[in-house]
Amino acid sequence: MRKLKIFTLALAAMMTAITAGAQHQYIVNAKKLGAPVQPTMYGIFFEDINFGADGGLYAELIENRSFEFPQQLMGWNTFGQVKVNDQNPAFDRNPHYVTLSDAGHKEKFTGIENHGFFGIGLKKGMDYHFSVYARTKGDAKIRVELIGADDEVLVKKGVAIKGNQWKKYTATIKSPKTDAKGFMRIYLESKESVDLDHVSLFPADNWNGLRADLVKDLKDLHPGVFRFPGGCIVEGTDLASRYQWKNSVGQVENRPLNENRWNYTFPHRLFPNYYQTYGMGFYEFFLLSEHIGAQALPVLSVGLACQFQNPDENAATCHVALDDLQPYIDDALDLIEFANGGTDTKWGKLRADMGHPEPFNLQQIGIGNEQWGPLYPERLEKFVKAIRAKYPKMKIVGSSGPSPDDKDGKQFTYGWEQMTKLKADLVDEHYYRNQDWFMENVTRYDSYSRKGPRVFAGEYACHVKEKAVDVPEGKNVFEAALCEAAIMTGFERNADIVHMATYAPLFAHEEGWQWRPDLIWMDNLSTVRTPNYYVQQMYACNPGTHVLQLTENKKPVTGQDGLCASAVYDKTTNGYIVKIVNTGNAAKDIEITFKGVKTLGKGKVTTLHADRMDAVNTVKNKNVVTPKTADVQADGNVLKVSVPAKTFALYRF
Repeated sequence: MRKLKIFTLALAAMMTAITAGAQHQYIVNAKKLGAPVQPTMYGIFFEDINFGADGGLYAELIENRSFEFPQQLMGWNTFGQVKVNDQNPAFDRNPHYVTLSDAGHKEKFTGIENHGFFGIGLKKGMDYHFSVYARTKGDAKIRVELIGADDEVLVKKGVAIKGNQWKKYTATIKSPKTDAKGFMRIYLESKESVDLDHVSLFPADNWNGLRADLVKDLKDLHPGVFRFPGGCIVEGTDLASRYQWKNSVGQVENRPLNENRWNYTFPHRLFPNYYQTYGMGFYEFFLLSEHIGAQALPVLSVGLACQFQNPDENAATCHVALDDLQPYIDDALDLIEFANGGTDTKWGKLRADMGHPEPFNLQQIGIGNEQWGPLYPERLEKFVKAIRAKYPKMKIVGSSGPSPDDKDGKQFTYGWEQMTKLKADLVDEHYYRNQDWFMENVTRYDSYSRKGPRVFAGEYACHVKEKAVDVPEGKNVFEAALCEAAIMTGFERNADIVHMATYAPLFAHEEGWQWRPDLIWMDNLSTVRTPNYYVQQMYACNPGTHVLQLTENKKPVTGQDGLCASAVYDKTTNGYIVKIVNTGNAAKDIEITFKGVKTLGKGKVTTLHADRMDAVNTVKNKNVVTPKTADVQADGNVLKVSVPAKTFALYRF
């Protein structure tokens, strides 16, 4: 702790040092406000990859709780007399359940056990809410146990079952200890057989069915926009496995299972048990958007399955024909009604029945994900016409395809040309590239046309090239975060054309990841905020309201001498914010003059720094790279600072 305090004080001293003859002279033109910074500028994108939903943000602890996986008992261990049935089920869209019958001997037992997703994380003193739908011919009893990784029974509770009609039974069980790898076991304790369905276990601290610590991580980001339910899962490996929002609303117990598009995609990270219960569906996504203060951006299928997995020459069998698109278009129109319609409308009434009579005030909708070529715009055109006719103020987000440039062909330019022709409001660009590409693209949007659609950087992350055996490619190393901070100065400087940006993917389970880097990592008991997370947080908490011109020698600061910078004015606080990224190997002395301001006075500087570019935050050590805040003092309208090497610094007055 003493060393950390000394380092923080030393860093603050460097940042506030008044230096004679600074290496760099910056001018911030505070007399003239530039383009408005959209409230949606910095946000988050949720994709159900890396067990981001079931096993992640969705707080349900039981895997395959309704016995609907194609292998109905996947996720369950059974003993004694256990049988899967579907006669007179409790739920018509989830028809399978299990019957537990007497084992036939007083020394034999019947039961089922579930280890959840990579184990059930139990916390000492936490209440866990158990529920099950059950029926029996007479009177029956089951015993529910929470068991530790060492097979020790931690706590148990009996539940009496009566009557031959399906009924929900509940029990609250308090865990006496913490165990990341616990599991749940259910015994039959009667001669009478019992039918069980939708076996569920939630921690008491869940927020509307979502994992509380992950919700807090999202809220602390202060995002302006929340894109959901994903990218490629919107398309599906085939159309049958695409995400269908109407299956994700209504009674949770009767939302049908969907195969996750990522379960077989990576043979080296195979998860054949990766499915979507839709327990966290569109209603929950809208609630979460509201809770974290972000505008919702739902994305729907345009009628094209994943084009990576379904070549265009197979279009006739893989994709929806143009003449058969109406159900997909209806899905889009009905979703807008679900979000914004009055309670006298079909879908508005469903929203109200679910507990939210007030509209969600949806303002934008995405159609399609990473589609390319003629197949996409010819389908999108039909959606645009229908949505514009019924909801003329609704913003429509189109796509420029999977690549951020034309190095792989003409897909990107073609995509932009078509989105401009169709008058999409925003165009979704995706880039997962290395650190060199990120630094070369700090000026990316300086030359974009100011006519036509605006930019939505909908999926981006710096994938640092592997440099050493101990730095695996794709890890959330500090270098990646620093490069992202640099390109984001370009977002901010071009806020007139860049209206939204969302890092991707959002979540990854330590034991269930398939893709990395990711913004937030988790295990069964805790979460990890990456260096990339803190870059996003620093921007999103300090977006300002208007761009200010920041120049050196009358030019934007876009990588000269390893420095990138941008500035904004915050009308709500009458404040000034400057962001400087030093990617170089030496500290840089900088003098910043705020033209048009008499006195800045005291301010704050927040820095994100690491001595090693391969520094990472982990479950065992979460605070290797975290922001540090100190006071700064300007001399009149001039701020003189020394920005350490490999540092992202944010000044606020």
